[in-house]
Amino acid sequence: MKEAVERYASEYTAATVDVKWTPGDYGTILAAELLTSPPDVFEVEQGGSLDMIRSGQLADLTDLIGDRVSEFNPAVMDRFTFEGKIHGIPQTIDMQLLYYRPSLLEAAGVKPPTTFDELAAAAAAVKTADVGGFFAGNDGGIGVLGTILIWASGHDQLTEDRSAVAFLTDDFYAALTSYRDFLNSGAVLPAASAEWYDGAPFVNGETAMQWGGLWSLPDIKAAWGDDVAVLPFPAIGAKGRPAVPFGAFGACVAADGKNVDAAKEFVKWLWIDQEDKQVDFSNSYGTHIPAKPALVAKADKLSEGPGKDAAQFVADSGFANDIMWSGALGIAFGTALSNVIKGGADPASEFAAFEATATAELAKLQG
Repeated sequence: MKEAVERYASEYTAATVDVKWTPGDYGTILAAELLTSPPDVFEVEQGGSLDMIRSGQLADLTDLIGDRVSEFNPAVMDRFTFEGKIHGIPQTIDMQLLYYRPSLLEAAGVKPPTTFDELAAAAAAVKTADVGGFFAGNDGGIGVLGTILIWASGHDQLTEDRSAVAFLTDDFYAALTSYRDFLNSGAVLPAASAEWYDGAPFVNGETAMQWGGLWSLPDIKAAWGDDVAVLPFPAIGAKGRPAVPFGAFGACVAADGKNVDAAKEFVKWLWIDQEDKQVDFSNSYGTHIPAKPALVAKADKLSEGPGKDAAQFVADSGFANDIMWSGALGIAFGTALSNVIKGGADPASEFAAFEATATAELAKLQG
């Protein structure tokens, strides 16, 4: 990928672009450089954080993308937009999904699950003494699935004006207790050889179903061939809906950079105009989804089978954490979630403390 990025830069003729490749703790290094000697163009997850935007570190790219915003995945652009402004141009999309082996479900006499109750039943049916039914991490899936339970139960994280949380309902509390019952049922594999974001447990046959990332698809296909299929997280409860979380990396321009106008033009050239490079970036270095839906068919890993299904899941059922879902608010949610699912606490009582924290954090935003 480093060589590809350097090649993209060398093919740009309107300016000289020097690439600084930064392995390691990229986020910490970038944060420090933005305060001292900011790079003209840099990559940031979800197109920039609230702190970056509030402190004026990111140039406004709204006019740069203009009417061509419609070319990009609308769910991604919704996350990249804050108070009517866009501060990053999407580069590529990562997403999570449920892997399963159709042959194992068929042998157990169950169909691919479309609801959470069906998922729990299928996991119990396919579980054996040697193979777990479902795996989503060595913490029981709390870390990766917690926010998904909000979306899959039919809720959003925050109200449209970001003045309050939007999910503290009986339906959400029922979703938490349903997942707690599932976790305690014995159908969930409690520990595996690797974490959820590594496809190894599914590849090794440790589990019949695994929540994981699209990036693991090549290894999983190599192991199981055509005996692989994917699903979104199923709807949970009467008002539920399928859900898949996604994360998109975006190119941003430093507002205090030395070459703001030239940097904007480079970003436009690479991430808006150069569609062949956008396909290459998503398709050739792991499995990712082009940020423009029209380019998905050109990414051969997504042209058929599970890859094609995964790309459609993002378009139909994709969700991303709100820009406020970090810091104190995210930590408070994780604590309450763990106390309910792992500790057996009453959901309504436990999330009262979370609501107090959320109200205080959201008040800062309104101010």
